[in-house]
Amino acid sequence: MGGFRVLESFRGRDVISILDFTRRELEELFEVADEAWKLARARPLRGRILALAFFEPSTRTRMSFESAMKRLGGETLLVAGEEAISVAKGENLADTVRMLDAYSDAIVIRHRFEGAALYAAEIAESPVINAGDGRQHHPTQAMLDLYTITKLFGGVDGLTIGVLGDLRYGRAAASFLLGLTLFKPRMVYLISPPQLRPRRELLDELKSRGLRFQEAELADVLEELDILYVTRIQRERFPDPSEYEKVRGSYRVTLDMLERQAKRELKVLHPLPRVDEIDYRVDGSRFQAYFTQARLGVPLRMALLMGVLGGEA
Repeated sequence: MGGFRVLESFRGRDVISILDFTRRELEELFEVADEAWKLARARPLRGRILALAFFEPSTRTRMSFESAMKRLGGETLLVAGEEAISVAKGENLADTVRMLDAYSDAIVIRHRFEGAALYAAEIAESPVINAGDGRQHHPTQAMLDLYTITKLFGGVDGLTIGVLGDLRYGRAAASFLLGLTLFKPRMVYLISPPQLRPRRELLDELKSRGLRFQEAELADVLEELDILYVTRIQRERFPDPSEYEKVRGSYRVTLDMLERQAKRELKVLHPLPRVDEIDYRVDGSRFQAYFTQARLGVPLRMALLMGVLGGEA
């Protein structure tokens, strides 16, 4: 089937950073995601096993991978929660990866330490997919974010995008920003409390890759935006709990604000879960697109798994 041919470059490949991929490869991935439900009827990954190694809590990412694999006819092995903690305490990561490599055809790993996914990929013979490690990389979330924008607007080029929230510790925001460097948005506004400004190395990377961006206040740029990408402040990412308390609740997107200042066509995205950074009244408005974004996680990851595992239909 044509969908598999266009993803030939994904076959057997590790997915560590969004920057491992070209724009054309992502566009091909999105094309297959559009056909994922149709392709799934052939159960292209029957007989394959995907290991889900989640050494950090996750709901949406883990369940969307599990749903995607099962809809394609495959099976999953889950290492999560207390089991993951016990494994991590009882043996080193290298041995855990070797064990999972022996039991499965690919490994999805989520870990609090930066570089854990790359380290796993160096050990495993099977493909390794990074489901989030450290503070910078969450490539499949960035793929999903870019896919959602493509579905909503027909593409990313020429859009004005605001990224609001924790830009210092939040890996979803960092990975999304790196992904934007593969496209040509008109402008990207970085909006955060002063304590959560992007790290210098991220800003340098965005600049070196030619992304048009500037730091801004939401009130000053909201009327320009096509996309407002919101992230929560993640308590678990802060090395010092008192630092979290200083910034908790420091921004909130309300329906009144959007109706007063935003374009009618503005869409609000959020990788979820949220806390209180988006007013629940936004949920039923024309601006809300984060639930659409969450739903698209399954077909996007179906397409990725078909490519990486070389499904046959």
